[in-house]
Amino acid sequence: MSTRWQHNLALLTLFYSATLWGLFWYPFRLLDDLGIGGLLATCIAYTLPTLVIGWYYAKGLWQVRSQWFWLLILAITSGWSNVGYVLGALDGEIMRVLLLFYLSPLWTVVFARVFLHERLNRVGWSVIVLSLCGAVIMLWQPDGRLPLPSNQAEWLGLSAGVTFALSIVAGRYLGVDVSEGVKTLSVWLGVSVLTGLGLLLMPHSGGWQVFSTSAMALLLGLAVLVGSVTYAVQYGIARVPASQSNVIFLFELVVAAIAAYWLTQERMDWNEWGGAVMILASSLFSGQMQATTPLKEI
Repeated sequence: MSTRWQHNLALLTLFYSATLWGLFWYPFRLLDDLGIGGLLATCIAYTLPTLVIGWYYAKGLWQVRSQWFWLLILAITSGWSNVGYVLGALDGEIMRVLLLFYLSPLWTVVFARVFLHERLNRVGWSVIVLSLCGAVIMLWQPDGRLPLPSNQAEWLGLSAGVTFALSIVAGRYLGVDVSEGVKTLSVWLGVSVLTGLGLLLMPHSGGWQVFSTSAMALLLGLAVLVGSVTYAVQYGIARVPASQSNVIFLFELVVAAIAAYWLTQERMDWNEWGGAVMILASSLFSGQMQATTPLKEI
């Protein structure tokens, strides 16, 4: 397979991933309406591909056991990132939750500086300023309260963005020495374990007794799509420059905005649009945040 063909395939996988992530919130809402809560639906959607396909990558996971610490970080952070996204999207306004999630370039700056010793250039500082200003404008409270997330769903979206940023740093640290399959299995395991623990601690949050034919079909289809998207993301980001992949991932917001408008009639106020533009701008430039040479190698 030629390098150019691999690059084009990687671009397609990223567009595929961004499109589905912009739509995933809706089947989770449908399942919630059918009595299958977000934790249980997420647990099933990630556990099924883990059991069906995960064994194929288990040997590779053992072979890179020297990297288990960062694989564990990847599993935990990706796990919560996925769970926070789903639970936030179930109860909150989808665009506000996603925009708070897309503050992740700001957190990536912090984590990359701490763990990878990457030095910021002027673009990097601009990303920080744009992200913070966008968040303040979007979360502005007319009564003078602090511009903070106003409900649990928005806090979940924000926390999902923070952990997503840390998962990016973990994936960047692992680099190409760890295969996409092993990273994918780590993500699946992370989500499965976290949601499993959540169900044990909150046994009444799931609705175990409601498994109609339509719900089972929806869960099975969701599991197939989740499994394919996780692998597609790992395949794409390993072969596409960060500056390019960040732009492609923003397509998720376009899909989500259109879907939210047609499926739920959600609308955003002027301040939310203003904050959204600034957050989108910061994401567009986030692939060029670091100086050409890091401060030191780990």
